[in-house]
Amino acid sequence: MIMRPLGLAVMALAFGVAPLAAQEQVKLGVLNDQSSLYSDLTGSGSVTAARFAVEDFGGEVLGKPIEIVTADHQNKPDVGSTIARRWIDQEGVTAIVDVPASSVAFAVQEVTRDAGVPFLISGAASSGLTGEACSPTTVHWTYDTYALAAGAARGVVQDGGKKWFFITQDNQFGHALEADISRFVKEAGGEVVGSVRHPLQTTDFSAYLLQAQAAGPDVVALANAGSDFTNALKQAAEFQLTQEGIRMVGTSVTINDIHSLGPKTAQGVQFAAPFYWDMTDETRAFSERFAEVEGKMPNHIHAGVYGVVKHYLEAVEKAGTTDGLKVVEAMKSMPINDFFTHDGSIRPDGRVLREFYLMSVKTPEQSTGDWDLVNVLSTIAPENAALPLSESKCPLVANKS
Repeated sequence: MIMRPLGLAVMALAFGVAPLAAQEQVKLGVLNDQSSLYSDLTGSGSVTAARFAVEDFGGEVLGKPIEIVTADHQNKPDVGSTIARRWIDQEGVTAIVDVPASSVAFAVQEVTRDAGVPFLISGAASSGLTGEACSPTTVHWTYDTYALAAGAARGVVQDGGKKWFFITQDNQFGHALEADISRFVKEAGGEVVGSVRHPLQTTDFSAYLLQAQAAGPDVVALANAGSDFTNALKQAAEFQLTQEGIRMVGTSVTINDIHSLGPKTAQGVQFAAPFYWDMTDETRAFSERFAEVEGKMPNHIHAGVYGVVKHYLEAVEKAGTTDGLKVVEAMKSMPINDFFTHDGSIRPDGRVLREFYLMSVKTPEQSTGDWDLVNVLSTIAPENAALPLSESKCPLVANKS
């Protein structure tokens, strides 16, 4: 290493140029929920997935070691944005990864946009992140509320589930889910007969379920996630909604949720997702490796963290720099191929195009093992799982098609 006088290092900082030590590393910040309702869905599993991606890439890029740092945003936008700002300004983080909870993701996106740092989203779902709020340094990798809505609504309405009632998490994520699903329900010939909103980390859903029953729906859609979803579904089973002929549709479901509930409670629940651990030899190999560390199978968020980190590192290598705008431009120019995504691509708005799947939870009799939990009912083509660019409100979309 070339030694420089202290005065030159101070001068470099004064003019906003990183000192040599900071330039010699690529640092990824995995920012997520590590202690609350989304911790099982992201948490340490996302960190493990990121480490696997770095390991499989070779541990360094452009001759620089790759470092991973992690933090818990506590599902608070101010905490998330503060951590992101500190990471970028003081710790030399070159990309921020994961970030479940859409409210936190919107706050972090503003920080990364201003700093020109790649924001690689796996955990957050609001389709607005690639809508009016889109950023030239954001890649919305794994899923969004539009895809979840398209997968969950179309097939159910076509199969006779015409009248929908929503029990919705009262935050940006829940509101976006309800809005997107309502659109598809109505377009498919169904109707929304009512909705009710609940705060984060609700433990008693009885009043909401009574309102749902009173509306006489064919379908009760749980527009929530994490422990809110599992608590609501447990109590729906106690209220015997399915025995009354009401279908339960999960709108943001992971394999962790189903495993926690068990087939007896969750059987028959339909949901859309972009990944299931037991689909191919490649997904099984990754999942078994993941389970050796985490003690559970990965969900689509974990698989997405692996994919986006590996694609980011490949783009850094191609671009020959860690400059955020240039790296994201390289990411958008490269096809996506890994165990999770085949022939995927990134649109100008930052949205990844990939297949989604409509799934149904197996009955206890159908399940042959602890993690043998779902049947894949149908495949949703990439172009049907993403908002058409012609309808996009993203300012980056110059030529809509």
